[in-house]
Amino acid sequence: MSTPVSSRRRAMLLGTTLVVASALLLTGCGRSADDGAPSGDAATIDAEPATGTLDVWTQGADGAKLPEMFEEFKKDNPDVTIKMTEVPESEFQSKLTAAITAGTTPDLLYAFTETQSALIATGGFDAVPDGLVDSADFYESIWNNSVVDDVAYGVPWYAYANVFMYRKDLVEAAGAEVPKDWEGVVEFAEKLKADGVEYPLSLSANYDQYTAQQLAVIAAQNGGAMISDDLQTWTIDSPENVEALEFWAGLMKDGYASQDGPAFLDTVPWMTQGKNAAIWDGGPWFASWFDDANGEGWGAEHIGYALNPLGPTGDSGSSMGGGSWMVPSDSANKDAAWKFTRWMSEPAQQVQWYKIFKNMPAVKAAWDDPALTGDLLDVVRESLESGVNRPAVSTWTQVGNMIGQQMEKVVRGGVSAKDALADAQKQAEQIGTGH
Repeated sequence: MSTPVSSRRRAMLLGTTLVVASALLLTGCGRSADDGAPSGDAATIDAEPATGTLDVWTQGADGAKLPEMFEEFKKDNPDVTIKMTEVPESEFQSKLTAAITAGTTPDLLYAFTETQSALIATGGFDAVPDGLVDSADFYESIWNNSVVDDVAYGVPWYAYANVFMYRKDLVEAAGAEVPKDWEGVVEFAEKLKADGVEYPLSLSANYDQYTAQQLAVIAAQNGGAMISDDLQTWTIDSPENVEALEFWAGLMKDGYASQDGPAFLDTVPWMTQGKNAAIWDGGPWFASWFDDANGEGWGAEHIGYALNPLGPTGDSGSSMGGGSWMVPSDSANKDAAWKFTRWMSEPAQQVQWYKIFKNMPAVKAAWDDPALTGDLLDVVRESLESGVNRPAVSTWTQVGNMIGQQMEKVVRGGVSAKDALADAQKQAEQIGTGH
């Protein structure tokens, strides 16, 4: 199978920072914190066909294929006209925040997991109407990504979860076993290192918010979390998180992972060359990238997939992401917008979109379709059950980048994990959660 490059390319853009700044600005002036903010008592959407003009904004490669879904929707909704505007991905956030300020928004858009919290913080989006969909139909991790104060502002469109990827040939040659837990990770790394693999493990050595997200995943495997369940209090320096950072940094200090990479785009060449033997919490898009770099079938021959290792407490955890449909409060045709959103959430449409674009379903039932089977897909499906969200607050980009910098001090500067996270906790408390 293949997974679109756009999913991870978004994670490399700086647009999230812009959204956060814009969200805070909009909360402070122009649209007030309460202006347009729904209470959650949204009107229901009837079962009649959609009508009128539906203005949809798209971004990234996903948008180019969406007209195929529009045509299907119009078969049962012949009186709706869909106008799609493709906005360059690098400009999407700035154009959208400007449109929210001016009250000139589209009727419908999709937002990626990285930016939803900041967008919701603008107060410019309606709550999901009562009864539109059943939240229990979706994976909890992707549904909760757009929930604030128990109110859902987005309906998941697609979802993915990261997995443990490894070089089957190198693991076999070293006589190693794919690790099932942290103890197994060390044994795995020792055997691969002894067999000549320079850095058995590929960890996120970017020292930014994505490095912090990997720590959040490993912390979850140890029973920890970066923020309280109600998203009000940072818990960065908890004992569970400190233990997780000690373990993560220890893998680098012991030479099982490099302190200097691979940088994101170097991951495929490092694995291809055998410089790494495994990626911990690797995105499913790498599956297609291996074939792009080495020829069709290379990945099937060389790469295996497994669940991320369990922590000492027996907990699991994987990074997750995806996209959700959101309706601006200034939408001129909310009825059609929510009807299209509901239609896209049906299992048949979820499967069809996977066939068209290879984005994986956010709806659990869609995964029962025969099209959604295979070594990687089976592991992703199970991993979605233990997806770990980025803290769903508008300040996470700033806080996450700061945590990443503190992690680098532990690896390079001799700072203890306890002291680094204590410092991160103090800074995060000063930054706040954006509520």
